[in-house]
Amino acid sequence: MASNVNPTVRRRRLGQELRRLRELKGMTAEEVAERLLVSQSKISRLENGRRSISQRDVRDLCGVYEVDDHRIVDSLMQMAKDSRQQGWWHAFGDIPYSVYIGLETDAASLRVYDPQVVPGLLQTRRYAESLIAGALPETAPTDVEKRVSVRVRRQERVQAQDNPLRLWVVIDEAALRRLIGDRQLMIEQLEHLIQQSQLPHVTVQVLPFSMGAHPGINGQYAILEFPDASDSSVVYIEGVTSDLYLEKANDVQKYSVMYEHLRAQALNVDQTREFITEIAKEYARGSAE
Repeated sequence: MASNVNPTVRRRRLGQELRRLRELKGMTAEEVAERLLVSQSKISRLENGRRSISQRDVRDLCGVYEVDDHRIVDSLMQMAKDSRQQGWWHAFGDIPYSVYIGLETDAASLRVYDPQVVPGLLQTRRYAESLIAGALPETAPTDVEKRVSVRVRRQERVQAQDNPLRLWVVIDEAALRRLIGDRQLMIEQLEHLIQQSQLPHVTVQVLPFSMGAHPGINGQYAILEFPDASDSSVVYIEGVTSDLYLEKANDVQKYSVMYEHLRAQALNVDQTREFITEIAKEYARGSAE
């Protein structure tokens, strides 16, 4: 099997197929759990792709669903085997948001709104180091460096020559004015942001304070879309102790509509570059004083 198999995406696809088979059988997750003498939460986690699934799990579920076609069973068993492979991010050890990295790695496009900081895919290394160290003050320097290295590796999707990630970012003005590190670091970060915004597959817009209340006032979120039509879009909301993944069509639609309002209210691309340039000049004047 190819080494570039994405285990996170494999788990999602396998979970979706197992859910489809259960629904075709007309069974609830609770009924399946009772038949297999496991918890209902295990069945739910297997179906939403958040839990690693073994070939034995697949065999048992196919037995409950009375799947007679050996080709289907063999295909699902192979998917289970693939889903247990390790993605590139596992080489960095325990990463708390590894599920998200797996989704981002396979996504065709990503829409991000961030009211507090420059999004990770557009951060410089120095900005990322200062940000992570400040946000996680009790984290050891080696772990900070590990997180920075993972972030830099993720950015390869944006820099790729072939099939790069289509990235659309709306950033609140607060993210540009929040002093991460020193003024020179911020100047470098803002210049990098302008540079990245000139890539044909990257769009950056700023939502200025003057817009007042807006649909993103409740906080950061991202919408991931995938090249395979069978993979549903995902809304990702980062938390302190746990993250939220929304995949129901109604939820994704609500966040998508909200994002369209944010894009409409934000400065356009040219205005955004001028706006960022002016803030960089303010940092430069402050450094000279």
